[in-house]
Amino acid sequence: MTSRPVPIAGVGQVPIAVAAAPITPLDLLCASGTSYFGTPALPYVPGVQGVGYRPDGTPVWFATSAGMRPGDGSMAAAVAVPEVDVVPLRDDVPLPAIAALGLSAVAAHSALTRTGALAEGEQVLVLGAGGVVGQSAIQLARLAGARRVIAVSRSAAARDRALELGAEAVVPLGADDDVPAVAARLRAAADGPLDLVLDPVFGVPAAAALRVLRPGGRLVNLGSSAAPTAPFDSASLRSGSLRILGYTNNALTVAERAESLTVVADHAAAGRLAVTHEVVPLEQVTDAWTRQASGAASGRIVLIV
Repeated sequence: MTSRPVPIAGVGQVPIAVAAAPITPLDLLCASGTSYFGTPALPYVPGVQGVGYRPDGTPVWFATSAGMRPGDGSMAAAVAVPEVDVVPLRDDVPLPAIAALGLSAVAAHSALTRTGALAEGEQVLVLGAGGVVGQSAIQLARLAGARRVIAVSRSAAARDRALELGAEAVVPLGADDDVPAVAARLRAAADGPLDLVLDPVFGVPAAAALRVLRPGGRLVNLGSSAAPTAPFDSASLRSGSLRILGYTNNALTVAERAESLTVVADHAAAGRLAVTHEVVPLEQVTDAWTRQASGAASGRIVLIV
């Protein structure tokens, strides 16, 4: 760790005393120069989001452009961010839990409700159920009225966790699985054809899910952690008039992001939404960063100031 000057809020900015900041996949990509934003301007403090307090004591969630544009981010004691990137929170929200959920839960909520148009009574499949997006999606789908949620993960611990979070069924994945094998497993776990698939992984799991979607069913892709391409065929799409929809938080308006964040925070405050996370003092950021980058952490790491 090192010292940097306390940021001074400029025109249209708000000073915030940081309470907690998560180490997210985007932070890791930005800091390594492997994100589509390219190599960041150095030196800088990482952290694309966090939670803290305005000078009047109001708890807030905030976003930064650290690693995407010049300037420091949330992994510090204080920040100054544009007013439009600050979302007020209820006084009773658990700030470290909100930091753990953050933009990943925003993505799950918006992908399900805006892009995926989830309707009450539908059957939802969540791929990549062990991640923060996946864990959030299981709970948010149920809260939005899904009739049934099926969770897919390679990890046995993640599948157990998915059942605790409200999934009715879980499906394992293996390293050598092919599309027909995974599709057969999904079909056996489903109560009839699927209506909506939330897909942060792509690859074989996404191709298999398409085979189990009902006619007119939707698959919303918001990541490619399994593979950058997926082996599906034209006939599968055309025969079912299926819809494959791409999602990114970058397409949200400031108002839409704030709306989803508020929904997430309200559910968290009421004890209806939580994801696996680990709270670590900011002074231990070096070890925390290494463990998060290597996958050795027990869930999302949240740095507390």
